[in-house]
Amino acid sequence: MGQTVPDINSLPYADGDFFAFEQLLTDKERDRLAEIRQWLDREVRPIAVDYWNRAEFPLEIIPKLAELDVVSPVRRQGYSNLFAGIVHAEFTRADTSIATFMGVHDGLFTGSIEALASEEQKQEWLPDIYSLKKIGAFGLTEPLGGSDVAGGTRTTARKDGDRWILNGAKRWIGNATFSDYVIIYARDVADNQVKAFLVDTATEGYKATKIENKISLRSVQNADIVLENVVVPDTHKLAGGNSFRDTNKVLKVTRLAVAWQAVGQQLAAFDVARRYAVERHQFGRPLASFQLVQEQLVKILGNTVSSMGMMVRLSQLEDAGVAKDEQSALAKAFTTARMRESVAIGRALLGGNGIVTDYEMAKVFADAEAIYSYEGTYEINTLVTGRAITGISAIV
Repeated sequence: MGQTVPDINSLPYADGDFFAFEQLLTDKERDRLAEIRQWLDREVRPIAVDYWNRAEFPLEIIPKLAELDVVSPVRRQGYSNLFAGIVHAEFTRADTSIATFMGVHDGLFTGSIEALASEEQKQEWLPDIYSLKKIGAFGLTEPLGGSDVAGGTRTTARKDGDRWILNGAKRWIGNATFSDYVIIYARDVADNQVKAFLVDTATEGYKATKIENKISLRSVQNADIVLENVVVPDTHKLAGGNSFRDTNKVLKVTRLAVAWQAVGQQLAAFDVARRYAVERHQFGRPLASFQLVQEQLVKILGNTVSSMGMMVRLSQLEDAGVAKDEQSALAKAFTTARMRESVAIGRALLGGNGIVTDYEMAKVFADAEAIYSYEGTYEINTLVTGRAITGISAIV
């Protein structure tokens, strides 16, 4: 006789928050989180797989995101970094591509302006950026420079009176095929320092070409950018973006956000794997009734909870203003390594159904590879942490 299949949503720990970390949020934050979750269930999950399969971005979601009003929850709306992190994990749990769109526009692009622009520049630019009337991108990585871009930026900026002339190329720039602006980091030929510029994508000499044939984050519109004598007025040079040390002010926070994405990916893997194990029958019994399957689910959960615990503490340190670069580096390395293991277990648990996107796990599995690599590879973040604990740099 077959066993009764329980309602997944009625089970204990249906939200995956096994250690009740969300209880650390304020009542206002928990209410807002519930509102955002409902919106993601209604607007994002039903369309995510289809757009991923077609490698297209759902542009119609942008006005709805504007209505939801989620840009800059910490600096603009006064929420905690812990709340912002959990929200970013929830976006990723629903769809990593939409979460990455938000990570680019809100974290990298908006974060650059919030951290590096003058007060006058902020007043002029931020209202349309916060309301998503203007979409942004972030141009740092280059065709020949990824991990070494700090000291090897090839894109150049030359001062010419009251304007700058930019030349070079950028690669893997999310949102860049349809963004209104892009922050371009370029090396000033006069002093060899990396400086930040707000570039209007309609400017002559700017060209963005979509990168095709990706196996990960397929809905994200990554682009190759070419800059040929792009003229940028001096008023569009970010006042506080004068060295790569300034750029790191942005990257420290966004690295934390990507580590939260690793948490969200694991929650997604847990959601899909648990539902499949409970509802799928083999040998006349639910998969979840087999001991090895329960062990696999618990392994995913343990990885998720340990990753979330690290991120909760790091977010608290960020809220206190004492978080360090090397702590973000360790968090990104650790959580993405656990994520890679979790999604692999989840994919295997679904067997053959784990390699088709119809069951969602294949998308979760593939998207994890991008998170593992961007915002600092596992290896580079490991070496940043190693330098902090030994006082010796292993980075050339």
